[in-house]
Amino acid sequence: MKLSYFHVAEDVPRGLQPESAVVIDVLRASTTISCALHHGAEAVQTFADLDELKRVSALWPEDSRLLLGERGGKRLEGFDLGNSPVLVKPELVAGKRLFMSTTNGTKSLHRVREAKNLYVLSLPNRRAIADRLMSDNPKEIVVLGSGWEGSYSLEDSLAAGSLAALLLSEVPESLVIGNDELHASLALWEKWKDDIEMCLRTASHGQRLIGLGNHDKDFSCCSELDLLSVVPMQTEKGVLCAG
Repeated sequence: MKLSYFHVAEDVPRGLQPESAVVIDVLRASTTISCALHHGAEAVQTFADLDELKRVSALWPEDSRLLLGERGGKRLEGFDLGNSPVLVKPELVAGKRLFMSTTNGTKSLHRVREAKNLYVLSLPNRRAIADRLMSDNPKEIVVLGSGWEGSYSLEDSLAAGSLAALLLSEVPESLVIGNDELHASLALWEKWKDDIEMCLRTASHGQRLIGLGNHDKDFSCCSELDLLSVVPMQTEKGVLCAG
């Protein structure tokens, strides 16, 4: 398996459509998606465009849908929820389809939507994603961060490094590190692996969230490691289900 990491959607080379893709948005979309599916959501349908989200969600029964929307870290007006993994509680999301659009994460999902296998990685479901990749054993895997409005994200690179480190420990003979970005992410993981939450709080987006209010519960949830067994996977374009 050749594993490569790209910081943001715009960094993925034009025309590259990998056999498998893994999208990361640690703070907070990929963690929210993982927790929602773990808690029984029927699916999470993601949108880069808000108008499309509103049009498609309007066709879904009102009592079976929830709208999740965030821009700049804040919940969108008129939406049921923002983008927080601690708010997608079982009693709220079980059996429902979540229609979701965020500042960064949904753009990265859109960029690699043509991949044969598309998964969503958060730190809480790292082990589950690694196990699935080892089972799939694809020739090439693109790991794609979400960043912040097109720029580098410390916490997404940390998660990429954590995934690569786990795969290297499990299947060192069959894993090839595909680019310098992933080598750098491995070094980042070695630096912060014993204090994950501090890394998330140090990151510029972590500082942004701190400036918006008390997000202690989000930081705690997003920094948990190997807690969830759920594998969010694309079953049709833009639709993520528990695998």
